[in-house]
Amino acid sequence: MVVEEEEDLVRLVFRLYDGMDMGPFEYPSTTTIAAVKQTIVDDWPNDKEMVPMSVNEIKLIHAGKILDSDQTVGRSRMSFADPEQEAIIMHVVLQPFTGNNKSEKNSDKTPKCTCASCSIM
Repeated sequence: MVVEEEEDLVRLVFRLYDGMDMGPFEYPSTTTIAAVKQTIVDDWPNDKEMVPMSVNEIKLIHAGKILDSDQTVGRSRMSFADPEQEAIIMHVVLQPFTGNNKSEKNSDKTPKCTCASCSIM
């Protein structure tokens, strides 16, 4: 007889740039951060000034680390998550697409200062 294990669910709350929270949402621990970002884009509140147009404009931060899109929710929960905590809070940072690409930035011929100095007194 095979007993199926109950899938481990991770409960997340997303803190937006203005301090408002979205959620809580429950995800299977095997869900990728990219899928979580898509949920954020789909469920974004209509009353916000800044609205993400795609998952590429969203950065998720947990415990001071930016989470990679190919990472899973279970892995991002890490060892410092409190098991008694109702939900894990992840901060949402928006970086809207500006239309500038790296080749345009590199086309500027103005010399840049690439030096640094340190003074010990």
